[in-house]
Amino acid sequence: MTHRWQKDADGILIFTGLFSAALAALLTVSLQDLKSNPQDTTVFYLANIYQLLADPNISRASILATQVQPPDFSPQKSAVLVNSLWFLSLVISMTSALLATMLQQWAR
Repeated sequence: MTHRWQKDADGILIFTGLFSAALAALLTVSLQDLKSNPQDTTVFYLANIYQLLADPNISRASILATQVQPPDFSPQKSAVLVNSLWFLSLVISMTSALLATMLQQWAR
């Protein structure tokens, strides 16, 4: 009976290893949706510089008044939900691998 448990645990370990590797690849891609894009900030500042340089009749006081910060970044709710589910599935996968390893150690 313990031999059968060890074989089942081997299968679980192989599956969770492959599944975790695929999840890690998906997580690295989808995490980009949770961070602000530095190119958007650059475009914002370049557009402000262009507006300032396009009108030579602007005084120094109005130049300082027009300098504003770029809008605050907030990720989409769907991106947060998807990444939460990816992390949850990775935690569950790693937990099952840990339990399978513990089962193998106990069955020896």
